[in-house]
Amino acid sequence: MSSTELPSVPPSSVLPKTVSVRVAEGERLRSGGLPGVTLKIRSRPPAREGLEPALYVHGLGGSSQNWSALMALLDGVVDSEAVDLPGFGDSPPPDDGDYSVTAHARAVIRYLDASARGPVHLLGNSLGGAVSTRVAAVRPDLVRTLTLVSPALPELRIQRTAVPTGLLGVPGVAALFSRLTREWTAEQRVHGVTALCYGDPGRVAPESFQHAVEEMERRLRLPYFWDAMTRSARGLLNAYTLGGQQGLWRQAERVLAPTLLVYGGRDQLVGFRMAQRSARAFRDSRLLTLPDAGHVAMMEYPETVATAFRELLADTGASGAPSRAESAVDRAGSVDAGS
Repeated sequence: MSSTELPSVPPSSVLPKTVSVRVAEGERLRSGGLPGVTLKIRSRPPAREGLEPALYVHGLGGSSQNWSALMALLDGVVDSEAVDLPGFGDSPPPDDGDYSVTAHARAVIRYLDASARGPVHLLGNSLGGAVSTRVAAVRPDLVRTLTLVSPALPELRIQRTAVPTGLLGVPGVAALFSRLTREWTAEQRVHGVTALCYGDPGRVAPESFQHAVEEMERRLRLPYFWDAMTRSARGLLNAYTLGGQQGLWRQAERVLAPTLLVYGGRDQLVGFRMAQRSARAFRDSRLLTLPDAGHVAMMEYPETVATAFRELLADTGASGAPSRAESAVDRAGSVDAGS
């Protein structure tokens, strides 16, 4: 897209003030200024010295808050930080308006280089899974292990339930959707998101639902909300069309880091059938399948995902991990875990 097509979005320095982003107990939120982007970083103070660093990358329309439950469970295992990608969460839009997968990956790489935290245990969900795959492929020196929860990797046959989300990347569709849903309340929008992303929306606690409503209200006040959603969706669709060394599946094959793959049987956005293809593509992979989970297993079944992550660390000899004897996720196969 040429620069002449960019909408008029105020610079981050003059964006209107909105309600503060929620910071859970035990968390901190800080800004990190980098060339072309300003990232907000959510973190938890390390439980002890010497823990290896971890960085979490959220999906389309998400934020670092999507990782709060898992981060809390991994206290004492890793030194956790979660990033708000440019234009999401509390991070302002990128200066150049570039929301491609490559641009998001570049922002993550710049942060890791600037913070000198690498190599990290890198965890990504959905769009964040595609971003993390690209980071691990092009900068293996920055990634100790890779954990992907429902990664948004190209599918030849997209599920019908994923089509509306994909259409956000089509020019004009987001504006039309915004007009058609102008009268929707934040509660209605959050109900729709949870129905799409959770295998069982009933697992969302009332308090968590209310927090999500407050966050939705905050985001809808941002002048760049729909622009960030639209361009990131378009960037993901564009990444699906790339071939050669830039293709996401080709890059998955290049990943050297030990990889944990997590797929939900009730995922309406990433096909469950992609689990086996991913397990074949990533050369050093372990597969965890959760038949009752949806698209955000780290939010729906955080304890199960935390256990699998600890087992990955045990298998790779990372600090803070349980012994190998305690590991239950078979490196060559998969484990089914229900509710």
